[in-house]
Amino acid sequence: MPNLDNLKKQAKQIVRWHREGYYPVAERIKAGLPRYRNLDDGAVLSAAFALRDAQELLAHELGFQSWQALRASEPEALAHEEHPADAEPQLNGAFPQLFVADVEASCRFFATTLGFTVCFQYGQPPFYALVQRGGARLNLRYVPQPVLNRKADRDLLSASIPVANVKALFLEYKKSGAAMHQTLKKQPWGARDFIVEDPDGNLIHFAG
Repeated sequence: MPNLDNLKKQAKQIVRWHREGYYPVAERIKAGLPRYRNLDDGAVLSAAFALRDAQELLAHELGFQSWQALRASEPEALAHEEHPADAEPQLNGAFPQLFVADVEASCRFFATTLGFTVCFQYGQPPFYALVQRGGARLNLRYVPQPVLNRKADRDLLSASIPVANVKALFLEYKKSGAAMHQTLKKQPWGARDFIVEDPDGNLIHFAG
């Protein structure tokens, strides 16, 4: 996670982009701040937008309810990392976006059936959430209608999660009643995997 000083600089940059009418930032603001969600891009860029709004946006993007919550997080979460200028960039994980029709119902599924923890839900009613189990994190995003054409490709994956002891996880999910798109099997290349289908038709691949 970026350190706090870097986040403060990012917030100031977002305010400048808004002031300059930079259209891509309007979509970012609508995605992260529900009070702007129903405005078109021009209206977002014409609306009042202060530094505290940009800070709130960054906090939401990082999974916090507020800028104050972000600042109060564990020190190591915001620790500054020193890297030589020529150091190789390192990717520190990924957050696949799953498109769902009901965020609250989806959170219940991931918590009760798949054993995830709901880190946060945002909006009234919720339109965005983050669920996590171990190192796997999934963003749940409300959409009013299906985004993916399952009829065109019924095996299209929404997320793929590597697992230690994949057989034990498969047996756990089978017992909890998870819908299996593909049961546990050994692939020709050596991996053992299975695929769960969530209530919205998203296919989540678990592989050992």
